[in-house]
Amino acid sequence: MPLMEIRSLTHTYSAGTPFEKIAVDGLDLTLEEGRTVGLIGHTGSGKSTLIQHMNALLKPTSGAVLFRGEDIFASKESMRDVRFKVGLVFQYPEYQLFEETVLADISFGPKNRKLEPAEIERRAREAAAFVGLAEETFEKSPLDLSGGQKRRVAIAGVLAMEPELLILDEPSAGLDPAGREDLLEKLFAWRKARNATILLVTHDMSAAARCDELVVLDRGRVALQGTPSEVFTHAKMLQNLGLDLPEAAHIALLLRERGLALPDGIYTVPQLRDAVLALAGKGGAPC
Repeated sequence: MPLMEIRSLTHTYSAGTPFEKIAVDGLDLTLEEGRTVGLIGHTGSGKSTLIQHMNALLKPTSGAVLFRGEDIFASKESMRDVRFKVGLVFQYPEYQLFEETVLADISFGPKNRKLEPAEIERRAREAAAFVGLAEETFEKSPLDLSGGQKRRVAIAGVLAMEPELLILDEPSAGLDPAGREDLLEKLFAWRKARNATILLVTHDMSAAARCDELVVLDRGRVALQGTPSEVFTHAKMLQNLGLDLPEAAHIALLLRERGLALPDGIYTVPQLRDAVLALAGKGGAPC
């Protein structure tokens, strides 16, 4: 059984008015358990509307959203329940910090579930460790931390809920390259340790290339779906949709033009590094 199944989902804003807009249009999508899925598409393609249906923040105009085979909109109880199982981290979540201390902010969600104090603290500390927050920050005000640390506190607050599906809307937006890489590594490590599922909404094609699967949206529908290698072979189509290939793919292309016999299908920095080192070991590239 899929973790989540979306069937013929349609959402229309301002229906019946001159401002009517179909944001999601008969969309079908299945998410399997234990995978990292990248959701990409140009601005206005329906990404934000789609993910807000996945933890019942928006109700469909028509269609259904099933979590482990159950309709999440069947009752108020099922809508409330799915919000504990599907964690959603919006862009710039640090703007939503409000508790007096870091540990209190991370603990807010588990407290809302009325868990035992020891369980709340365990979850909060484990979530903080996953995102790389040191214990000396726990009693500080979140507002006194750096921008990157605030982002980690906000994400840790969702991880502390121990969701089965974690949805991240541009989690690395505004971070420097080192910060982006570090945060993604920690999120991927969390997914692996928890055997959870991640849906990563991103404009960063290098981050998308590291996912197990990619879903490309266009005008509220799935335009492409497959592994990164399968999706990125449609370079012209992606370009027409306002998207691009990962930076590593462009660098590989430039190196091929300069005579290096690099293989096709290079989309990530580790793939590029390994290919260049392999050539160097064969005497095909300078060390």
